[in-house]
Amino acid sequence: MLVACCVRRVTHFFLAPTTTMLSTISRHPHRTPVTLILRSLTTEHHIPTPDVPPPLPNKASPPRHRSRLYPAPRPAGHSLQHPSLPNLPASFGRNQLLPVSNSTRALLESIVDEFDAPIRYAFAYGSGVFEQDGYPKGSDAPMLDFMFAVTHPAHFHSINMQQHPNHYTLSARVFGSSYVSKVQEVGPGVWFNAYIPIAGVTIKYGVTTVDNLCSDLLNWKSLYLAGRMHKPLRIIKDDARVRLTQQVNLTSAVRAALLTLPAEFSETQLFERIAGISYLGDPRMLLPAENRNKIANIVRKQGPQFKELYHRLVVGLPGVHWPMQLETIQQDTTPHARAAHLRKLPSNLLAGVRSSFDRSGNVPVYEADESAYWIRLAGDDKLPAILGQELKGIVRSPSTVQTLKGIVSAGVGKSARYGLAKMSKWWQGSKEKKE
Repeated sequence: MLVACCVRRVTHFFLAPTTTMLSTISRHPHRTPVTLILRSLTTEHHIPTPDVPPPLPNKASPPRHRSRLYPAPRPAGHSLQHPSLPNLPASFGRNQLLPVSNSTRALLESIVDEFDAPIRYAFAYGSGVFEQDGYPKGSDAPMLDFMFAVTHPAHFHSINMQQHPNHYTLSARVFGSSYVSKVQEVGPGVWFNAYIPIAGVTIKYGVTTVDNLCSDLLNWKSLYLAGRMHKPLRIIKDDARVRLTQQVNLTSAVRAALLTLPAEFSETQLFERIAGISYLGDPRMLLPAENRNKIANIVRKQGPQFKELYHRLVVGLPGVHWPMQLETIQQDTTPHARAAHLRKLPSNLLAGVRSSFDRSGNVPVYEADESAYWIRLAGDDKLPAILGQELKGIVRSPSTVQTLKGIVSAGVGKSARYGLAKMSKWWQGSKEKKE
């Protein structure tokens, strides 16, 4: 019986194509038998195979978070203008990766994870992340400050406005994401949403573009973002392009500070000079809207973070001596050594310095002897004062515009609340100064 069953299966296997061929000839008599035979012989016959279970999912890659929105957000790394940079060496920019406690790290990361809109680069900064002096014991916890760098601001605000409409003022929701992105472009190129309750804390977050952030880090066109990033911060989402330009920004801050310091000085003097760059020309420092001891309060509590951020960069510059175990720094202050720092300052600052000296008429023609020109400027006793004036000029206008923009982005109520909080800090700083 088994033999008969096998014979029937073999016969069916060989005769089935022939039967099909004969029926085809009857339907298409104009086709030659030879053609049909060749086609039948070249036809692949599927031999059924036993069911195989699908491969197990790869446990190494967790499932991606599915957005609740449709269409889904673009991948955060997508950019038509700037292809992603290759991975930087693991040790590059490690001075930027400042540690925080596990609880703080978990909190900051959970807050950023609350946003469905794509974010390329994110960091947290301010007294809510790293401790500062000037906050009385028992006072309310300071607001956490964040900055998000995105690729397409209108796209980000569109998604974020749908997910978190309460983050935006009524006017912003009425006019939409295109309006918000246009207002964002004014001044230093940042949009702020303030007094946002999330994950059990209150936050303020700014939104800018990666292009705008990197431009300010490289050229100091407004110092609004670059100045904030001179001080300790916690990176939450990293980006190779931003890390590269931030390293340039930190080195530029060191060069600018060294040009205003004597041959020997303390690390505290260096840190205060760097931290103060972004406050030069800030209208809040002239009005009763900021703690007068702000710079000293930052450095006093964050000295270890400043040293981690800047020590490797300082000792890498020629003519500077700063042993790790010492707090005293020595530098070569000859015109030749200072000229090496001066000519590598950010382009916007350097253009202002050159213009100021050229108007005086006491410097050689740049085109005639470039080396002599820089040495003459670097050896001038007025250089520190001119650097201070030009830095004030860079900071003043964008900072003023951003302060006024706060009324539009945050609304009158939140702006008044924020202003009162700043006035309270100013009052506290005035009392400390008298004591």
